[in-house]
Amino acid sequence: MNVPANLKYTKEHEWIRLDGEVAFVGITDYAQSELGEIVFVEVETVGETLSEGEVFGTVEAVKTVSDLYLPIDGKILEFNGELEDAPELVNDDPYGKGWMVKIEVSDAAQLNPLLSAAEYEALIG
Repeated sequence: MNVPANLKYTKEHEWIRLDGEVAFVGITDYAQSELGEIVFVEVETVGETLSEGEVFGTVEAVKTVSDLYLPIDGKILEFNGELEDAPELVNDDPYGKGWMVKIEVSDAAQLNPLLSAAEYEALIG
């Protein structure tokens, strides 16, 4: 499994990458492999301010639909529009072109308790 060291992770298998005042959020390589072929990503929360742990969207695979949870408080600024026509980007490149939302970070200190790459690797075994 690919677990980049420069990201933070949640126990629900989301990742977050801080880039100044904004952060990118997606699901991990482990999550996409467990879900299987991703056929649809839905995010209807653009423009909304959500709290840590709130559902910001769903990801649909061939056999299941899973909720997507926001790792920290923030305002959903943008949905990755490329996923509308190419949801398989989440399978092919979960940490790059397969990102799901861009958020405005309310409190960067909320990143501190999230899992490091080593902690996430221990979680998924």
